[in-house]
Amino acid sequence: MYSTLRPAGPARPSAAEANEAIRHLVETRVDDEWPSAAYEFLLEQWASASRAEPVEVAAAP
Repeated sequence: MYSTLRPAGPARPSAAEANEAIRHLVETRVDDEWPSAAYEFLLEQWASASRAEPVEVAAAP
């Protein structure tokens, strides 16, 4: 019988981690070149994490 190992940590970064990576990418780009492939990848990571994370909704007074 085979068993599948579960990942030790999250498979994807949290929305906050992906957002921080996007900020770092934008702030550290070289020669004013836009790293479009890296940006798109991180944006997809952020969007996926944003959909997966629960959202807190404040109760109306």
